[in-house]
Amino acid sequence: MDSSLRITEIFYSLQGESNTVGIPTVFVRLTGCPLRCSYCDTSYAFSGGEKQTLSQIIARIELFRCRFVTITGGEPMAQPACPELMTMLADKGYCVSLETSGAINLAAVDSRVVKVMDLKTPSSGEMQRNDYSNIEYLTGQDQVKFVIADQHDYQWSKQLIQDYQLDSKCQLLFSPVESSLPAVELAEKILADRLPVRFQIQLHKYLWNDARGK
Repeated sequence: MDSSLRITEIFYSLQGESNTVGIPTVFVRLTGCPLRCSYCDTSYAFSGGEKQTLSQIIARIELFRCRFVTITGGEPMAQPACPELMTMLADKGYCVSLETSGAINLAAVDSRVVKVMDLKTPSSGEMQRNDYSNIEYLTGQDQVKFVIADQHDYQWSKQLIQDYQLDSKCQLLFSPVESSLPAVELAEKILADRLPVRFQIQLHKYLWNDARGK
């Protein structure tokens, strides 16, 4: 029997974040999330959606004729069939990435899938949901993202990198919540402290003002 997932949207755009920023990518946005981060910009994916079989999802992806696929949400790992979809895509030769909060165990994620794990900073209101055991599943191809809204978030993120020696395990991403921390201010902090991180802004918001499906 073909497994299924509840899908909010499948669309084709430029990758707005991570180390593949700017690359044309198919996004599969799964419905549902157990977290309620203060800065969430995809709350429309919390509910609703359309139930589709994995075969249907892959057939839609194939129409875009694109090598890169990102599985996102919501929190995609909240749906049990998510790892199965990613393995099927990897078997077909796609470059698959997973955008996840890391609040759900990642042991079942195929090693070919690039994990982009968003460790929740204090300002998110969901810091207590971080599952730090997921750090052991990270490799050099994976990325940990910190969304930073203020000085407390910044210091917390620096300390966490040090405590878990994250810079020796994976790639690190710092993103500002620009409504409360100007991008240039975060950039200057990174330079002043010589942090081994990639500064990033959300390209899709710059280009399309956060329009849905972009």
